[in-house]
Amino acid sequence: MTTFAFIPSPPGNGFHIGPFFIHMYGIMYVLAVAAAIAITRHEWELRGGSREDVYEAAWWGFPAGLVGGRIYFLVTTPSQIPPGTFGFLEVWKGGLGIWGGVALGSAVGIWRIRRRHDWPTVREMLSVVAPALLVAQAIGRVGNYFNQELFGKPSTLPWALKIDPQFRPPGFAHFATFQPSFLYEMIWDLSLAAFLLWLGRKRVVRAPGLFALYVAGYSAYRIFEETIRIDYSEYILGERLNFWIALIVSLAGFVWFAWIQWLGPRARRDRAAGLPADPTLSERQVVAR
Repeated sequence: MTTFAFIPSPPGNGFHIGPFFIHMYGIMYVLAVAAAIAITRHEWELRGGSREDVYEAAWWGFPAGLVGGRIYFLVTTPSQIPPGTFGFLEVWKGGLGIWGGVALGSAVGIWRIRRRHDWPTVREMLSVVAPALLVAQAIGRVGNYFNQELFGKPSTLPWALKIDPQFRPPGFAHFATFQPSFLYEMIWDLSLAAFLLWLGRKRVVRAPGLFALYVAGYSAYRIFEETIRIDYSEYILGERLNFWIALIVSLAGFVWFAWIQWLGPRARRDRAAGLPADPTLSERQVVAR
């Protein structure tokens, strides 16, 4: 199978500075964190919040997300742990499960902000951070490109990705180009982030409704992605494990959004009182007084 146009393989997955080897996967993680902090800080300050809240959540939440993502990977794909005594720590080789990272990172971030503010403020900050997380995930996928991972089925499309032989899964050694599923996810993440930013500026969604849409929307895309990926996975009823997790989490996210927006007691109470769906911090403080 040949193709006359394709995305080339990366020249390598890092570079040397003296005796140290710098992994592009790690650089992308750092850039992703920086972008998420910058976007969250900007949006939070527009709502009247303090950037110190953002720094506090990031200082604790992102390391926790790294740990949570790694734990998820180790639990769901133990056979893919790099060999060696400390193979389970080698995150620079890839292997971060997004759902584990978001779950633990968000939990720790919520804990830190709750120490400083009330629950309505915590909910509002969750809505603000949702599009920032999507941008961070999109940047992080560039690291997958340099690691030559997270690609899909063989393909001859003009945007197919060339994969070096040593990175091709068993049974696919005779194929050279594959679906760039990491690129598809980048496009989806950035598009969904732009939509959530636009929707947040409209201020018509009750907090943390944007976070619920993030959970639902990202997971909905992963349902598709899991049908084209060919890297190792556990299978249940003929589908990849993460297919079922994506399906469950996406449905849960949409139900959560409906509860926040229309069905829950807070939504019904706010409608009865004529309160806006998404007041600013200052507006909410006036109502509280």
